[in-house]
Amino acid sequence: MNNLDRYRAVLRGEEADILPRLPILMAFAVRFIGSTYSRFASDYRVLVEANLRCAEHFDFDQVSAISDPFRETSGFGAEIEFPENSVPRCVKPPLEDNPDFTRLAHPDPFASPRMWDRVQAVREYARTVKGRRSILGWVEGPAAEAADLRGVTNFLMDLATDPDYACALMDHCVETAVEFAEAQIEAGADTIGMGDAIASQISPVMYAEYVAPREKRIIQAIHAAGGWVRLHICGNTTHLLPHFRELDCDIIDLDWQVDLAEARRMLGPRQPIVANLDPVRVVMESDPDSIRSALFALYETVGNPFIAGSGCEIPPGTPEENLKALCAPIRWRANR
Repeated sequence: MNNLDRYRAVLRGEEADILPRLPILMAFAVRFIGSTYSRFASDYRVLVEANLRCAEHFDFDQVSAISDPFRETSGFGAEIEFPENSVPRCVKPPLEDNPDFTRLAHPDPFASPRMWDRVQAVREYARTVKGRRSILGWVEGPAAEAADLRGVTNFLMDLATDPDYACALMDHCVETAVEFAEAQIEAGADTIGMGDAIASQISPVMYAEYVAPREKRIIQAIHAAGGWVRLHICGNTTHLLPHFRELDCDIIDLDWQVDLAEARRMLGPRQPIVANLDPVRVVMESDPDSIRSALFALYETVGNPFIAGSGCEIPPGTPEENLKALCAPIRWRANR
């Protein structure tokens, strides 16, 4: 099996030779090639080079177009700053003072410079590794993008005091996410990641009523376009696990605070789950033997379908030998 073959097999409920390895690399990849984060986030050629060189060196199965959460926000007209050695930042949420989202620009994936840059990254991956490695595009989830546009505090207040408006804004964000996802699938992505980090701060009732149905619309559109979906929500989402099961995601990333045994029980036996080792304590600050032991222990507990990785992005200070341990082959074993 090559890298893509084993990835496809696990998502289709089949056996693989070894566990797929899907670490999320951004700042680590920047440091690995000796570049700056500002170039990584603004020039698709740097992002692609960083991911490809890491994929070859550490032998993992999926290359990614992730860099920051403000691709769509920029398309809506927000001003984005690019610090040399840290993630981009939104100077001011465009709806912070005026909630009227109808006045915003339309984020066109083929015209908005930052969205087009991501599409170009996917195209370059398709040119170089299509058929050999999985290619991960990325969109922001409805709550995350709404929070980027309104500001986090405003958006959470909107959900509590004016849910009709919050839902209308999220609907607007859904349309953008679907267009952006379709453009990346057309460019060659086989999987679209969806990040909706702010959802971890929302109650189960609000999530089920307001957010999950809109996430599901994005997921259904990605499936209709021929792509798989990797849901990634940072933070402790234990309270949302019962609702994740209804989303029909192909892969679910859970942060390190979530008990994976409980997640398996709640999500069911067929849901592919990524290992959620603590990226700092277990991956960056540990050692290769401890990392391998932790992965084996999770695999024993959770069972198939299972994917090697960590709860979130691999920190830039992680020793190379630690990431090699995270990506070391683990033989696929039938569930007991």
